[in-house]
Amino acid sequence: MSLHRVPLGEDLPTGGLRRLVVAGRAVCVVRTDDGRLFAIDDQCSHEEESLSEGQLLGCEIECPWHFGRFDVTTGKAAALPAMEPIRTYPVSADGDDLLVDVPEE
Repeated sequence: MSLHRVPLGEDLPTGGLRRLVVAGRAVCVVRTDDGRLFAIDDQCSHEEESLSEGQLLGCEIECPWHFGRFDVTTGKAAALPAMEPIRTYPVSADGDDLLVDVPEE
């Protein structure tokens, strides 16, 4: 893994999702209702749809295509048709930037 600084730009609101490209990898950054930040792969393991176009329901992100869900804290599939987990990445805020720990492509 390798730490990457990426600009978040405007503030990400609670319950918000944003797609960022970090080290050539599409990542979905999530801010839960309690303000915690998470970074996950921005691709559903079921049909490879963009999760950043979905919806956050508590600590689960729902895919906009077939409504499979994933726990953003662990990456585990939480609702069918999703069965395979997605990758999660350590993330933290540093001013207006994010520090995301992802492997180099």
